[in-house]
Amino acid sequence: MELFIFARFHARAGGEQGVEEAIRDVAGPTREESGCLSYHVFRSTRDPRLFYIHSRWRNEAAFDTHADLPHTVRFLERVEPLIDHPLDVTRATLVV
Repeated sequence: MELFIFARFHARAGGEQGVEEAIRDVAGPTREESGCLSYHVFRSTRDPRLFYIHSRWRNEAAFDTHADLPHTVRFLERVEPLIDHPLDVTRATLVV
């Protein structure tokens, strides 16, 4: 069953450039993973410090593999100090 991921990143004041760069750097390697079906990044039009990643995975095991890969681990180490909240990642399945 496909898995959908919604990740929210709200940058600390002045940290938005760092969050955007970290997301851009991890996007390429993530899109190349065999289990990644799609990967999109969004920035709020009303709050320039707010970013979202929406990704689609073949299954939960594919995302679990992604979470342990070096580029993902480096991304999290890089982005967590730049956001003003605990990591906010939701795993979801399609309802309709």
